[in-house]
Amino acid sequence: MEDWVIDDEDLSLERKSLLPGRGFFVPDDIHEARKDDAVRERVEGADVIVVADPDADGLACAAILREVYGDAALIPAGPHEIEDGLRRAVEYGNEDCRLFVCDVCPDRFEYVETELADATEHASELRWFDHHQWTAETAAAVRDAGVDLVVGDSEEECTADVTVRSLDADIPERFRELAEVTRDHDLWLKDDDRSDDLADYSYWADTDEYMDTIQEYGADFPDDVLAYIEQRRVEKHELIERAVDRASMKQIDEWTVGVTYGRCSQNEVAEALREQGADAAVVVKPSGSASIRGTETFERAHEVAGQVNGGGHPKAAGCKPDIYDDMLDYAAHWTSQGTTAKQVILDAFRALPDEPADAE
Repeated sequence: MEDWVIDDEDLSLERKSLLPGRGFFVPDDIHEARKDDAVRERVEGADVIVVADPDADGLACAAILREVYGDAALIPAGPHEIEDGLRRAVEYGNEDCRLFVCDVCPDRFEYVETELADATEHASELRWFDHHQWTAETAAAVRDAGVDLVVGDSEEECTADVTVRSLDADIPERFRELAEVTRDHDLWLKDDDRSDDLADYSYWADTDEYMDTIQEYGADFPDDVLAYIEQRRVEKHELIERAVDRASMKQIDEWTVGVTYGRCSQNEVAEALREQGADAAVVVKPSGSASIRGTETFERAHEVAGQVNGGGHPKAAGCKPDIYDDMLDYAAHWTSQGTTAKQVILDAFRALPDEPADAE
């Protein structure tokens, strides 16, 4: 296949909003091999390792740990890659290393059981900081495996907050402030303009570049970084507008659910749908995944996602419906603007029990 077929640099913005990015078309085995090489180079011989979600919150945790321990090798691992992150830490990190896991939560303990057992045997210390919704059963199993697990209140703390209060160390003020500003974005408080800068830059910049920047400047970015962010936001806002324009409102029991499709910043789209009267928002992505956002009138996003191969917070969750068997299914997904995925997720809203599920 010619490179230009999957290169979206020359696509119109409308087409770009309907299709996944170039990375989607890289086969998993090639992607994983490249990631193995990158992690090996970064982690080999490290005495302190951080397995973290590579978003603003997870990277803030890694920066704080790097500040405390002088050096900390990062292994990026999203919510569905925890076992891979643990495996890489054992494979490439020093024996008796200090190992931290930040800002991720396994949907089920059995997904990480084997890798966690290897990690606890390999590392001299294994600590896990998070603020997502853990079931009591999963949290107990992780602790029984020998892990020092600290789970913060997802309505009050981000994982950077949990990291700051859990470390027996004198954390410099700029990192405490970094945690506060990260919380402003992660909990969608919107009281500090800098939190949008953190979120956007962590998404657009190379992971090491972002880490170096917050390590030096905390939440107060230099002028050249701010100029870069503003330049990238022009396209970002246009993609948001397209997703909002495509949205429709569905009435499910007592909730109004706004549902849309597109490559976009889901938080801003969800906020726009909330302003239009939605109690909850579903943003289906061209990659096949989806974001579910709640409001004060709907705090069960994690329960919806839990039915559709995902999880998260009461007001912010993610999932990827298990509906894609081959490339024809993805082709139908793109050309129908996620019709099947939308229906599966809306059905999960309809299937919610009358009372919220218990969580730790």
